[in-house]
Amino acid sequence: MWWGVLVALVGAVCSGNAAVMQALAARAVPDAGRGVHVHLLFHLVRQWRFWVGLGLDLASFAATFAALRVSPVFLVQAATSANLAVTALVARRVLGTHLGRAEKVAVVAVCAGLVLLGLFSGRQGPSHGDTLLHVLMLVAVGVLAVAGVVAGRLPRHTAGAALGLLAGCGFGLTSLASRVIDPSSVGALATDPATYVLPTAGFLAFLFYATALQRESVTAATAGTVVGQTLFPGLIGLLVLGDQVSSGALALVGFVVTIVGALTLARFGDVSEDTATVEPVR
Repeated sequence: MWWGVLVALVGAVCSGNAAVMQALAARAVPDAGRGVHVHLLFHLVRQWRFWVGLGLDLASFAATFAALRVSPVFLVQAATSANLAVTALVARRVLGTHLGRAEKVAVVAVCAGLVLLGLFSGRQGPSHGDTLLHVLMLVAVGVLAVAGVVAGRLPRHTAGAALGLLAGCGFGLTSLASRVIDPSSVGALATDPATYVLPTAGFLAFLFYATALQRESVTAATAGTVVGQTLFPGLIGLLVLGDQVSSGALALVGFVVTIVGALTLARFGDVSEDTATVEPVR
């Protein structure tokens, strides 16, 4: 199980650096205004920063996928939330954001919470979920798409925060799909609704996250994403898939400390401005 946590942390480092690269790419594209616009992705593919960020994201996904095969969902997702600390630190150097005392404490809190989770989490549950769960996950992708359209029409900063949260839910769905699919045969993959959750939820999450990065500071957008991708799949793992903890109270403390640290960093993103400028794409 421990090697799964270490692999997830490697993925978190990749994801944290990817967030800053994607923020630079997204801000080089003029914001088209309210709504979520698919053509944003067509502008992004013209930038080298986008491809670097995408490569790091793919490395992060591969690490998370591997970790989910051996470790509980809530533990892997909490470890993945360390990407927020990485994002905050890299954003400070690259984007010129300011990291205050409270935010430094929050970074420590995220790391301390992860240590508690690692020490007191238990084994991965044996369940891969029933057919109904797999179908409901695919339905959730449709709900996510509608929610994203609605969130995109909100005022700028509210939309950025909401889209960051919805992006996290999308990434959470891809993590759950990675956990429950059966890769033993092509036939099993082709007939499993969860297989189709991976590309569709991943696409929506990436689109929402890129849009959030245009309208909100990179740390605030990432904080919402981290909360969405940690709470939702973690609870499903514990309540539905049979994931276990060896000491429920201490693991819960670690989980809460990690999330509180993430929310504190979300506040940091809300009150700080990223100062780096990027030449717009024409």
